[in-house]
Amino acid sequence: MPAWHHAKPAPVVLVSGPETLLGSRALGLIVDAVRARDPETDVHHVEAATYTAGLLRSAASPSLFGGTALVIVEGAESMNDAFLADAVEYVSAPDPEAVVVVRHGGGNRGKRFLDAARAAGVPEYGCPAVTRDGDLVDFTAAEFSRARRTASAAAVRALVDSVGSDVSQLAAACSQLVLDTEGGIDEAVVARYYGTRVNATGFAVADAAVVGDRAKALALVRHALETGTDPVPLVAALAMKLRTLAKVGAARGRGVDPTRDLGIAPWQVDRARRELRHWDADRLADAIEHVAAADHAIKGGDRAPAFSVERLVRHVADLAAVASGAYG
Repeated sequence: MPAWHHAKPAPVVLVSGPETLLGSRALGLIVDAVRARDPETDVHHVEAATYTAGLLRSAASPSLFGGTALVIVEGAESMNDAFLADAVEYVSAPDPEAVVVVRHGGGNRGKRFLDAARAAGVPEYGCPAVTRDGDLVDFTAAEFSRARRTASAAAVRALVDSVGSDVSQLAAACSQLVLDTEGGIDEAVVARYYGTRVNATGFAVADAAVVGDRAKALALVRHALETGTDPVPLVAALAMKLRTLAKVGAARGRGVDPTRDLGIAPWQVDRARRELRHWDADRLADAIEHVAAADHAIKGGDRAPAFSVERLVRHVADLAAVASGAYG
């Protein structure tokens, strides 16, 4: 299936897959291409979930004033029965002068329409979910490439670590860096714009601690505390990280899929599997017990919560620094 960036007009076009940003871009490419060909294009927006019988054929009909009819159907993954019936009928005999674009976000709803469209040879463009860590890195690198800007691998990695797995936010961050900077984009540029998020978030502290980078973890946590970060989210981030490691580690050899059965994002699973090379079950249990103790300390059990957080980070990093364990 061709990717979203190949999308172009046809009497009927199917844009499928769950990634909202990519779907919107595919629709934008088709709209721009139709309007470039015919500036008088008449655009109709249809919601498949609230569709009224007969609307599709009516919207695709040429207007009295001429111009191409462009119909954009949103939310086909939630289509009602009226749309299903009309859409199956329409793809068998579409208006050759119109362009009907159906956006389907995934799932089994409307399978009969999808099967009919594919059997009729309707062009389909894919917008797959971008969730795996490697896919997020590739997406970010591609954003800079599309903007004709060079970005180092370290810069791309830093931006993903900073912004996270929300594709729309990653795209916006890339756009900001392209607009606001000149020349090549390196890690220093990313740090200048996203420095606090790259260098002093709870997740950055946790990432450094669980791979045994004691110096980096302590530097990050001290900077975070000195710049006013509350100790609670710092400990919470480390707790979340260790829980993810425990779940992914326990799933191994038990026929459990961490994404399907435990609800952990694929990119988190990939990362956890790499980080588990630093751990075995006993040391992971030790780290989780220390997190619980630190959580109690910072919520009133200790008069020096900052020291409790530092002590926790140091202990976790020291545990991770031991030679690779059973999970490796």
